[in-house]
Amino acid sequence: MSIPDLPNNHALAVLLITVFALYLFRREDTPLETSSLAVITILCLLFALFPFYVDGNHFEPSSLFFGFGHEALVTVCSLMIIGHGIVSTGALEPIGRYLAKLWKISPSLSLLLTLILGGGLSAFINNTPVVVLLLPILINVSLRTQTDSSPMLLPMGLATLVGGMTTTIGTSTNLLVVSIAKNMGAVEFGLFDFIQPALIASVVAVLYLWLIAPKLLPNRTPSMPDTSPRLFSAYLNINEESDVNDKTIAEIIKLTDGQLKIECIQRGPDYRNIIPLPDTVLVTGDRLKVHDYPDRLKEFETVLGATLFSGLHKVDEEHPLNADKQTLAEIVIIAGSGIEGKTLQQANFIRKYAISVVALHRAGKAMETGRNSIGNTRLKIGDVLLVQGETEQIDLLKAKQGMLIIDGAESLPQTSKAPVALGTLLAVVLSSALGILPIEISSVCGVLILLLTKCLNWEEAASALSTQVILIVAASLALGSAMMTTGGAEYIAQVFVALSYGLPPGGILSALMLLLAILTNIVSNNAAAVIGTPIAISVASQLNLSPEPFILAVLFGANLSYATPMAYKTNLLVMNAGGYQFSDFMRVGIPLILLMWVTLSFLLNWLYL
Repeated sequence: MSIPDLPNNHALAVLLITVFALYLFRREDTPLETSSLAVITILCLLFALFPFYVDGNHFEPSSLFFGFGHEALVTVCSLMIIGHGIVSTGALEPIGRYLAKLWKISPSLSLLLTLILGGGLSAFINNTPVVVLLLPILINVSLRTQTDSSPMLLPMGLATLVGGMTTTIGTSTNLLVVSIAKNMGAVEFGLFDFIQPALIASVVAVLYLWLIAPKLLPNRTPSMPDTSPRLFSAYLNINEESDVNDKTIAEIIKLTDGQLKIECIQRGPDYRNIIPLPDTVLVTGDRLKVHDYPDRLKEFETVLGATLFSGLHKVDEEHPLNADKQTLAEIVIIAGSGIEGKTLQQANFIRKYAISVVALHRAGKAMETGRNSIGNTRLKIGDVLLVQGETEQIDLLKAKQGMLIIDGAESLPQTSKAPVALGTLLAVVLSSALGILPIEISSVCGVLILLLTKCLNWEEAASALSTQVILIVAASLALGSAMMTTGGAEYIAQVFVALSYGLPPGGILSALMLLLAILTNIVSNNAAAVIGTPIAISVASQLNLSPEPFILAVLFGANLSYATPMAYKTNLLVMNAGGYQFSDFMRVGIPLILLMWVTLSFLLNWLYL
């Protein structure tokens, strides 16, 4: 079968924009929000400057903005808010408590139960809050039992992705595929319409993640291997022979290349505190209170010709540095924390919470930023801040909404509103499953109930929303609409069928799923799904077959985001918290992709063709 002739100019332009969009979505130095907005803007300019007519009717460029009011986006946002309400009210607290206790009894059985629960919960709420719930529990277990967390965290994260593909509301990808298929008049899916193949494949995946995946993972050191403090408060005593006598604070800070941070100056026999102003002159007997790493404190002692004290004693083997009442904790940057996309200085984070930031971990390892520039680094979702402060201050942080804190002690929220939040989620799911209300309406009703019952306030609801998700969904819908209207999707489908000529329908379906599986690990899974759905419908049309199995091939393929940490945001959370490397995801994820691809290809052929 020959390759079809090139389509019209508008279709070619849209295909080029699609390739450009996939390139932008893959770039790490360009925010996904900016890339999404750029795609929408370029598409609108194309159809505004070069009008396009479909059967004599003008295609309105403004219709590309309909994605912002699309039912899929409304549903995604509503379910994100409901998921936030479930976590913040402590509705999942009993599960967390039970798992934490069971891990001490039978680790192997506990891992299996964790995988099942993580997958099961992710079928109905966004998997990010599920990972946020389970991460501290698993890391705390490993810290307390002195065991490696590597065999636990990555399988748990992937299990939530597997569970998310079992229902129409499990992921935003599912919702987009289902909504586009419905809009195009191809097929209308109910909440559990594809549960059979998805559930069978999930069982296979969970067995792999339980029995095989932990053996494939090498031991990895998480960013917080122990909870001992790293920063210490000490005093630099200015002696008679010190080189900095009669020098100003500004001058001695310059001597240390700007590294010295003086909290206060203690002067005189009564050690009264003096504010360390730049022009304050040091005199013999002054004590400079500083807070820093041990090696840097010793460096300051040498550079200034001072004597280092801890309390009333000179620092030596008998009187080492002591960080009394100080503890370490990890803060994982998640959507809704309020500091993603900002620097610590912009968020006034250190001053606001009275803690010290020891290190910043990204992509599974500490960033080579130096302590001075950590505060100027723009934070991304999945980054891990290693912080130190008093136990009481860490507890206050743990109580703050939107913060994922890991410090070696289980501390899950629990409020009297938990039953209301859980009941609301149940009502949303049941009303949709029973056909009483469409999911987009029942989910909005659920959000209203959470607000009226004060399970959430508007500030918390707003923090649960992600600008990134909103714009990538809107941009993906705009791309899909433009591809269908101009005939770009039809052209790609013709090329795909021509290249797979000679294969049986089941082989073409399997090849389509594999193509989407590869694409979703390189670019946004939402973009891959929205581009793939109209292509799947066109392929089915050319083969004179039902579009349902081909749409499901796209849906399942776009959910196989297992092989790279960038493929899905929870992969980044797990990667940084567990200290994994890029190769760990490939080592575990590629076999899982192949296993799911073979299993789902067989099931779709058996059940639908």
